[in-house]
Parts: sequence; C-alpha cells; structure tokens
Amino acid sequence: MDVSAVSAAERAVTARHLRRVWALPATVLGRSGWPATAGQRLHWHWNYWWQAHLLDALADAQLRAPSPRRLALIRRFVRSVRLRNFGRWTNDYYDDIAWLGLALQRVAPLGIDVGPALAAIDAQLLSGWTSAAGGGIWWRRGDDFKNAPANGPAAIFHARSGNRGRAQAILDWLSSTLVDPKTGLVWDGIRADTGELVKHIYTYCQGVYLGACLELSELDKAARTVRAVETHCAPGGVIRGQGGGDGGLFAAILARYLALAARALPGPEAATARALVLTSAEACQSGAVSTSEGPVFGAFWDRPAPWPLPDDAPERDLSVQVGGWMLLEAAATL
Repeated sequence: MDVSAVSAAERAVTARHLRRVWALPATVLGRSGWPATAGQRLHWHWNYWWQAHLLDALADAQLRAPSPRRLALIRRFVRSVRLRNFGRWTNDYYDDIAWLGLALQRVAPLGIDVGPALAAIDAQLLSGWTSAAGGGIWWRRGDDFKNAPANGPAAIFHARSGNRGRAQAILDWLSSTLVDPKTGLVWDGIRADTGELVKHIYTYCQGVYLGACLELSELDKAARTVRAVETHCAPGGVIRGQGGGDGGLFAAILARYLALAARALPGPEAATARALVLTSAEACQSGAVSTSEGPVFGAFWDRPAPWPLPDDAPERDLSVQVGGWMLLEAAATL
C-alpha cells in the first residue's frame, strides 16, 4: 500500500468532517455527514461509536507518521468526546463504550491522560456481565439482548487492560454461544429472555471475535475465523460492504483485526488474512472518486463509488469514509 494514498485518505476525512463542537475553541469532532446538514454542523447527530473509530484512525496515523500537530488534535478530540457526551465518558450501550475504550487504550501510550475515562469504561463493562443466556455482557442497559459487537470489543479491552480472566470468560461464552459450528462464522447475538439466536452475519462480528482470539492466543480459533471470512464474507477476495450508517464501519473493523492476524498467525491463514486486507484496500482505493479534497470512498469496496453523490448516498456518511481510511491504515501496516 502506497503510504501517500493513506495520507491522502487522512487529509480527505479530516478536511471534510472535523469541526469544532458548538464553535467552542480547542474542540473537535467528526461531523456525521458531508456535506453536513444543519444538525450535523451542530454535532447534534452524535454517533458516539463512529467517533471512537475516527479516534482509532487518528491513532493509526500517529503511529504511522508521528506529528506534534496531530497529537494536539488527538488531545482536543479526546476532551471533546466527553464534552459532547455532557461530561460523561459512558452511555447505555456497552458496545459503544467498548469501542471508545479500545481507542483510548491506543492513545494512552502517546502521552494522553485517559486514566479516568478508562476506569469509567472498565467499571461499566464489568457491570454488564450476568449469568443470563449463560454469560456475556449486554448490548445495552435495560435490554434482553447479548451480542458479539458488545462482547468482542469488551474481551479485547479487558485483555489489553490486564483482566485476562474476564476476557477469557467472554471469549469462551462467544465461542460456545455465537459461533456456528458448521461454518465457523460468528452470529450476531442471542435474546436472553427466550434463548433465540439472531443469526445475522455481520463482518464486524467476525472481526471482534478474531481480535479477542488473537489477544488471548486462541490461534486455532483465530485461524478458523480467517478461513470462514475468506469463504463467506469476501467474494473475490474483497471484504463485503454493508452500506452506510453503522454498516459503513463493519468491513473496516474486520480489516483491522485481519491485519493483526496477518502478523500473529503462524500458518497459511496469515497469508490469507494479509491478502484479504491488501486486495480489499486496492479495490477500495481504485474505486474511490478523486476530488480536489481527496478521495471519496465507496460504501462497497468491490465497485466504484457513485459520482456525483445522490442525496441519500451512503458515501456521505462519516462511517463510510472513516471505514475506507481505516482499511488503508490497516493495509499500510502490512
């Protein structure tokens, strides 16, 4: 992956989407859409977990090409998350706070004080574990649903914070409850009140399960997941897109953990993971629209992005553009 292409992706996303919060100095967050509506200009459309992945992408960029200017931007961004969340680090969604926790864990080594934030997130994630449906944490407070998008990142968070016992318990629950024994794919979730499995297949469910397996050195399970992804989630070697909105981040989350698998797995699955990331990145880059502000990435990496963008185009979403940038950052590590 050409590093200049990754830099161009960063410039495009930050130029189009990063703006002050409520016109306050020393603040910055990503607007949810481009061109922004009135509500998006005011950051009324919050999309907490999209911001977490935008912060993760900024951390990727800082590790790739350290810059004092970007580091200062990351500091402002972290402060602004709490400001826009009305003085709190957490909300009612366990998946949301786990995503933010992972991003904050990555910026902490950059010299940014996120200790209080990580403590608040850790406490709430720990409180989400119950024996309902055999274990696992909830999707959100007051709900009856437990799913992979909450439990996978929570397991990774706990493993990285040193609580490997809780991380292992979550991974064991995922493996016994939400992994299809026939295909190796990870289902979406389970309704604790009825025991009904929700067997939707989302790419990010595969990604977070893969990430948890890697953190806990469950390499056989990680390798099985890579094989399942290759067979079922990446036609032609390109990770399947899932539209705009929240779906705009799904494939990129999988790409992030495939890139980690490419460097951690000992067998042929490492080459498979590497090829999936690089092939997807090449397709995403070649299908992007070139503009004076940089590339506009498509919501589906296996086809060209539309241009001009229709009013309802998923490519207007911050999630889709951050997803393209995340993919290229993942490819650059390989």
